[in-house]
Amino acid sequence: MRIGICPGSFDPVTYGHIDIVERAARLFDHMYIAVLHNPEKTPLFDLTERTTMLEEATSSLDNVTVESFSGLSVEYAKARKAMAIVRGLRAVTDFEFEFKLASMNRQLAPDIETVFMMTSSEYSFLSSSAVKEVASMGGDVSRWVEPAVAERLYAKFREKKGRGTHE
Repeated sequence: MRIGICPGSFDPVTYGHIDIVERAARLFDHMYIAVLHNPEKTPLFDLTERTTMLEEATSSLDNVTVESFSGLSVEYAKARKAMAIVRGLRAVTDFEFEFKLASMNRQLAPDIETVFMMTSSEYSFLSSSAVKEVASMGGDVSRWVEPAVAERLYAKFREKKGRGTHE
């Protein structure tokens, strides 16, 4: 069985992420979407929220499982008996970072390949950070994230504004 993993923080999941997952799901018998818990970062959405949003967004894909993990992607891939780590590329700037990461992973686990997938052109500029910035200012993010994700974004920022600057 050909198993792949697609690791990331997915804070929040965007149509660009879903584009890569859907296309990767056609290449592998089973795909694991691995939501990273990184104690070095403070995401907008907690691990459970990010996992839930991904489960909802990929619910129509029978060969996709969403899980959370912490640690190295290659260790997660080994635990799932994956043959490949799927990474999306948007631009040349992504490539440099991803190339370094793939090289490190190759040293750590030579039997696990890294598969780079170019994002579809309509998502080549899209990042979770940009979506969060637009949503934080009340902008329309509906063309970049699913409706349920947009609502969660707006709710998070309303909650933050409700707390004011007294923190």
